[in-house]
Amino acid sequence: MNEEDKKRALDYHRYPSPGKIGTNITKPCNTQDDLCMAYTPGVAEPVRAIAEDPEMAYDYTAKGNLVGVITNGSAVLGLGNVGALAGKPVMEGKAVLFKRFSDIDVFDIEVNADIPKDFIDTVVRIAPTFGGINLEDIKAPECFEIERTLDSMLDIPVFHDDQHGTAIIIAAGLLNALELQDKNIEDVRIVCMGAGAAGIASMRLLQGLGAPKDNMILLDRNGVIHAGRDDLNIYKAEFALQTDRRTSLDAMQGADVFIGVSGPDLLTPEMISVMAARPIVFALSNPNPEINPQLARQTRDDLIIATGRSDYPNQVNNVLGFPYIFRGALDSGATTITQEMHIAAVDEIRKLAKEPVPREVLDAYGLDKLTFGPDYIIPKPVDPRLIERVPVAVAKAAIESGVAKHHHE
Repeated sequence: MNEEDKKRALDYHRYPSPGKIGTNITKPCNTQDDLCMAYTPGVAEPVRAIAEDPEMAYDYTAKGNLVGVITNGSAVLGLGNVGALAGKPVMEGKAVLFKRFSDIDVFDIEVNADIPKDFIDTVVRIAPTFGGINLEDIKAPECFEIERTLDSMLDIPVFHDDQHGTAIIIAAGLLNALELQDKNIEDVRIVCMGAGAAGIASMRLLQGLGAPKDNMILLDRNGVIHAGRDDLNIYKAEFALQTDRRTSLDAMQGADVFIGVSGPDLLTPEMISVMAARPIVFALSNPNPEINPQLARQTRDDLIIATGRSDYPNQVNNVLGFPYIFRGALDSGATTITQEMHIAAVDEIRKLAKEPVPREVLDAYGLDKLTFGPDYIIPKPVDPRLIERVPVAVAKAAIESGVAKHHHE
C-alpha cells in the first residue's frame, strides 16, 4: 500500500471509535421491570433451567448464534508470527465478515500461547461460551494437532478456516475449472506449492473428492516432498512420493493443475510452459500471487487462472464458505463439522457459478454480464444466493452424517 492508503486504513480503524465491532442489546431494557427480567431476579429462571439441562443454553442465551474467532497470532495473514495482540484487527475483521454475510455474532479471542497444549487448554476452558469455534491464523504444523484435539474434546463445531475454509473454496473452483478444461479429478496431475495448513487440507479434501494421492506432488521451501527426505513432519510425510523429481520445474512437467498457497512470484513462465495442455493455475498467495495473471496468460493462452485477489477474475475467497458453513452447522446444532459437510458446501458453491447471476451482483462489480466460463468459475462474494443455499446444504449433510442435534426449530 502507498502512504496515503496506509493512512486511510489506520484512520478507518481509529475513527470515529477504535476497532470494528461492538455488542448490542437484543431485549428491551428501559423500565424497572425490564431490568428485573434482564438481571436479578428474572435471570435466575434460565440459570436454573440450564443447570438442570445444559441444552437449554441454546434456548435462553446467545450461545447458539455466537462463534469464537480464536488465534495465538502465530501466522497472521502474510505477516507471520506477530503475536496474539497484533492479530486482533484481523480477528475483528473476521467478526465483521461473519456478521455481514451470515448474521452470526463473534467474540474475538487472542490467546498468548506458543505451545499447543496451552492454547488447547485455554480454548477448552472457555468453550461453554460459544456455539462454535473458528480457529484463525495459527501456524502449521501445530494447527493440525490443535484443531484435531479441540474437535475431539468439544461438543460444538471447531473449524480452522485457514485449513478447511481455503480447501473448500479451492475445491469448488477447481472442479468447475476441470469441467471447463474437459478433465476429470480422478486423472489429473496436481502440484501444490506450499505444504502448510491450506496446502495439506486442500490435498486431503481433493482426495475425498476422488483425486488419487499418487497424482499429487507437494512442494515446500526445500522442493519436492519425496520419500527420501528426513526433514518432514508427519503431515508432510503423509504426501511423500517415491519420485526422482526434486525441483519446482521438475514437479511441473506435465502437470494439469497448479495450486499455490505459498508466496509471491514463485511460479515462473517456464514452469507454466511445461504444464500439460489446458492447464489450471490457482495462484493464491496474497496480496501478490505466485505469478501475475497477465504474465501467465501471455505464456499460455489455454489456461484458466484464479487468484486470491478481488481485482482479478476468479477470486478464491474464504468468505464464500465459512459464514455459511457455520450458519448451517449452528442451525442444525451440529456437534462437529464432518467432511460430508465440507463436500456439501463445495457442491453448492460450485453449482451457483453455473446459474444466471443476479442483477445486484453485476451492479456491484460494474458488469453487464457474467456467465460460467474461464473467467467465472466461482461465485462472487456478494452473491445473495450463498446465504440461501449453502447453509441448507450444510445442515442437511449434518443431519445425514448423524452429527445434528437440532437445537433450533
